[in-house]
Amino acid sequence: MSNTFDDKVVAVTGGAGNLGRAVAHAFARRGAHIALLDLSEPAIQSVIDEQLPSGTETRAFAVDLLKPESVIATLQAVIDHFGRIDILANIAGGFTMGPTIQDTEDRDWDFMMNLNARSVLYTCRAALPNMLENGWGRIINVSARAALQPKGRMGPYCASKAAVKTLTESIAAETKFDGITVNCILPGTIDTPQNREAMPDADHSQWVPPESLADVVLFLASDAARCVTGAAIPIYGKS
Repeated sequence: MSNTFDDKVVAVTGGAGNLGRAVAHAFARRGAHIALLDLSEPAIQSVIDEQLPSGTETRAFAVDLLKPESVIATLQAVIDHFGRIDILANIAGGFTMGPTIQDTEDRDWDFMMNLNARSVLYTCRAALPNMLENGWGRIINVSARAALQPKGRMGPYCASKAAVKTLTESIAAETKFDGITVNCILPGTIDTPQNREAMPDADHSQWVPPESLADVVLFLASDAARCVTGAAIPIYGKS
């Protein structure tokens, strides 16, 4: 495949995670400049050193996505280094489950809402002024199938991913005349080492490989998806 993202600057949150690595690798193979963001700079640097193609202009940025001042400073550092942010891939997030709603504590709710939804608010809020100034941008967020098909004992998680979907649609409505598209993906069960360990008896062949999700992220960032905004794309595989 040709380098369809030559000289585009891509900021990937959760860059040290399974999906973040897959997304960064897919963009790097297609000529993009990569800013990898995560809580631990050494962890991101190991991804750059060990997993990304040589010759890729890549830099690690440590960020606390739950602190707005950290997000603002880090995305400004990305802009200072690369000149702009063309594509924001909000890959960071997490999953918990357990208590029923009557037994859910505030900290359970806050943890999921902060990690999955508030982090997306902070990064979009910090990146959008630069995209608006440049008259071009792509934002891809990660919601989940649980946003559309909620399950019991997962209330905070389901609500947080529904918030990501709704926030995506709202930002898309605000920016549709500004050369910016904003979309989200809704993965099914992702085939990661952590999920395999948690569910050893499941049929892992039915799960969605991170590379398949990365392909859809690339599509949404590409010129082929220039008329797609406000979409929530189910990627369930056979899961």
